[in-house]
Amino acid sequence: MPSLGMDRERDFFSNVFFISSNIKPTKEDPVILVLDGHYSQTRNLKVITLARENHADIFCLPPHSSHKMQTLDKAFMGPLKTFYCQEIEKWLRSRPGQVVTVYQIGELFGNECKRATTGEIAANGFRATGLFPCDKNILRPYDFPLSSEHKDAAPVNHPALIKTSEQQSFSSANFSPFTSAEALQSSDISPVPSLNLQPNPRGGAAKKITSSHYKTFVEATQKRKIKQTTKSKTTRLASNVLLGP
Repeated sequence: MPSLGMDRERDFFSNVFFISSNIKPTKEDPVILVLDGHYSQTRNLKVITLARENHADIFCLPPHSSHKMQTLDKAFMGPLKTFYCQEIEKWLRSRPGQVVTVYQIGELFGNECKRATTGEIAANGFRATGLFPCDKNILRPYDFPLSSEHKDAAPVNHPALIKTSEQQSFSSANFSPFTSAEALQSSDISPVPSLNLQPNPRGGAAKKITSSHYKTFVEATQKRKIKQTTKSKTTRLASNVLLGP
């Protein structure tokens, strides 16, 4: 689900996700909502509270993984783009000499959006990302080499990619025209380069943002932000009083 902004996120949950839709979660039969890591969703206390009250568990995707785990990216956007381009081409062929303007885009896009919004495409999205049915083998450690919190998971730290003092550089003394191909190694011709890349410090795992622990964290963060804002305003007002008109 893409981000909409703090207030619009709350309105979406209140008016669409829980009221207008056919989703009627209960304590015995809760629902799971998967979101990306946008700030307006993960730090929106009103959304978190509303979801907890309506028995919805919200999970945030790991950083830098939406291209692999976001169902819209994997299954919906591709068909939508294809259908929309086909509709544009059909419209242009039937009207030689005319161009598509903003007055036609709404109707053309709306028709193809309905065409792409099918249960089969939605199910394919969850299947392709391994969310449901759950498939842990969809993703590999090398899919996110610089987003892992664990340095050992990054291929750049593999012993084969790190130049050590034991590795000999190429020298004519170690090579002769009579050396057999079997005796040659890649490091004899070109030493393995030293890669000093570090894992991305923003890497992380999926988070359940409706958990009590995370809700407490967001509440504390917002209180601290309000306190800092109030202090800043008080300091500014005091400065204005001292300076005078």
